[in-house]
Amino acid sequence: MGPHADPIDLALAEESIRGLCQGLPAVTADPGGLASHEQTLYGAYLAAVAFASAGSGPHHKMCHVLGGLFDLPHAQTHAVVLPHVLALNAPHTPEAERRIASALTAHTAVEGLAALYARLDAPTALRDCGMPEDGIAEAVEPILAAVSSSAPALTRDSLTALLRAAWTGESPR
Repeated sequence: MGPHADPIDLALAEESIRGLCQGLPAVTADPGGLASHEQTLYGAYLAAVAFASAGSGPHHKMCHVLGGLFDLPHAQTHAVVLPHVLALNAPHTPEAERRIASALTAHTAVEGLAALYARLDAPTALRDCGMPEDGIAEAVEPILAAVSSSAPALTRDSLTALLRAAWTGESPR
């Protein structure tokens, strides 16, 4: 969640997840379908508006550090890291977790995201994006410095475990 999130941002974000969850699989199934592209653009637009207002949370900062250190592809890096950050933050942000799960029509946000990723054949491992294994240790301190104030639940140990799981493609925990 962004540091400046307000109730409007939360509503926009929730609706953006619904739009993307409907649109992206439809684009994958029928790349030429106009309605699926419109639905995806609707979700992306709402996400951009919420992001512009709420600001950058730990996930986004973490991915930018990883991308900068290892020249990783932007979208794929975000896709791989998102479920892991979501799993780490969910116990500390129960209302956000509930909203995300609802938007993904799932029992939990992590389960809903996993189901969506399976439908999209989304990337799940940082090693497949080009990150070296020794990059896990190299990234810890720069990430902690970048996210320190916005992720109090993130410790050196939890971040190392998160990066290891994201690097190997393990299920988020």
